[in-house]
Amino acid sequence: MAGRDDPSTRGRTEPTIGDLDRVDAPAPDDGLPRIVADAPARRPAPVPARGPRRQWWKWLLPVLLLAVGSWLVVHQDGLRGLLPRTELNSVLARADQALAAGKLDGSAGDSARELYEAARALEPDNEHALQGLKNVGAAELAQAREALAKRRLDDADAALTEARALLGGGAEVERVAQAIRAERTRSGALDALVERAQQALADGRLDGDDGAAALYRRALATDPGNAVARHGLDRIGDALAQQARAALAQGDRAGATQIADRLTALLPNYGDLPSLRAALAQAERDAQAAQDKRLADGEAFLRAGRFSGEGDDNALAQFNAVLAVDPDNARARAGLGQVAQALIVQASAALDDDHRDEAARLLDQAEKLAPKSADLAAARSRLREAGEQAAIAAERPRLTAAQQAEVLRLVHAAQAAARNGDLMLPPGTSAYDQYRAALAIEGDNAAAQAGLKALPQRAAQLFDQALAQGRLERAADLLSTFDALSPGDAAAQPLKHRLAQAWLDRATLDADQGRLQDARIALDQARRLEPNDPRVGALAQRLAGAGG
Repeated sequence: MAGRDDPSTRGRTEPTIGDLDRVDAPAPDDGLPRIVADAPARRPAPVPARGPRRQWWKWLLPVLLLAVGSWLVVHQDGLRGLLPRTELNSVLARADQALAAGKLDGSAGDSARELYEAARALEPDNEHALQGLKNVGAAELAQAREALAKRRLDDADAALTEARALLGGGAEVERVAQAIRAERTRSGALDALVERAQQALADGRLDGDDGAAALYRRALATDPGNAVARHGLDRIGDALAQQARAALAQGDRAGATQIADRLTALLPNYGDLPSLRAALAQAERDAQAAQDKRLADGEAFLRAGRFSGEGDDNALAQFNAVLAVDPDNARARAGLGQVAQALIVQASAALDDDHRDEAARLLDQAEKLAPKSADLAAARSRLREAGEQAAIAAERPRLTAAQQAEVLRLVHAAQAAARNGDLMLPPGTSAYDQYRAALAIEGDNAAAQAGLKALPQRAAQLFDQALAQGRLERAADLLSTFDALSPGDAAAQPLKHRLAQAWLDRATLDADQGRLQDARIALDQARRLEPNDPRVGALAQRLAGAGG
């Protein structure tokens, strides 16, 4: 469509809406006079009739005020927390620190309880302070339990009183209170037990179920920290250690060892016990060295033929010195047997030279050392026969038929007794006594002399049988018989060793099965035979530790 200035349209004018953006703009000045048209007058709107005004807001206002007031009451702590509380917060912080440090109560104003109560004075219903006081009560209750466990009953009572005041009682508070009362009852019994122990110690009664050591141990079983009981046990240990050292100073090693064993049984953990044991061991080594020297000297004198005499330069003196300290010393007893045997040999040589007085003197010495020696009995019979021959200075008269019959009966009876094992007992009917009775009638009776000399071998055979059957007491008797019949015989030592090992085996078995007293008896038997056997020391230490 052509524009408004198109020459082809100048003869007519087209209607237009105009520029809508300029509707409200002032009309351009076109040079023509302005015409203002009056707008038609508007008719006012009708006013409705005014009725009574509504008053609903007057009822709503009190309800709102009441709701706001209730909310303020319920949330007053929260609202109060919005306000600055410097003093209260400071007190609560200090109270928390005191509680964490375990300073629960006091009178200086710096304990947890005092500070929480100060906070309540500033704000009675403060939840932090109320909970803090409950925590103090719980801590006091824990301290009461701890003091009870350590048997500090007064401290436990004091802490429990504070806990009850703060917690207002409760089942746990009552349980602790009941435990404290029960412990006070036990403490009374404990005091009585300690008093009995002290009296037993004053009376010197240390061993046994009613002895001081046992009573003090019972007290410590009830109260491991009881200082009086511990001190009492130390006093017992000191007294026994002093006794042992005094015995050791007097040369009584056996007595000192016995006291040390007693101390070990009563107080195995006594502090001075290792030192005492070391002193005993050193004394034992010193004594053993001196004893070994005496034994070696005695055996050297034997080889040199210096069997007896005045002074110490002979075998008899050295062996007797050893036996004076150690009566059961097997090596010294064997040495005495060898001295006796040597004296009998010298007596026989004197008889060969017809020196009957010298022979009698030597046989008397031998009889003191080995009164049951079979060789001694034979030599005595020969000496008596020599005396009779010298007395009549003629051929010995022949025995009567009755005497011959009696000798024969005695020999047969002796042989039967030997087969039955009645070697030296019972007196009068033993093989030894009946052989001697036969020789008293006929001094050179070959059967009686052979039978008498065979008795040691028979004793060894019977020993083997008894040991195999576990009859250790019988084996011990037969060993003594062998020593008496054949003093100084080298065959005795293997027999002693075997018997000692059998006693140790029995002692070990008894200990394993709890028969401690039987075990100690068996151990004593083994110690007599071989005191230096390592098994003896080990088992003795075990039994000492077992107590009882």
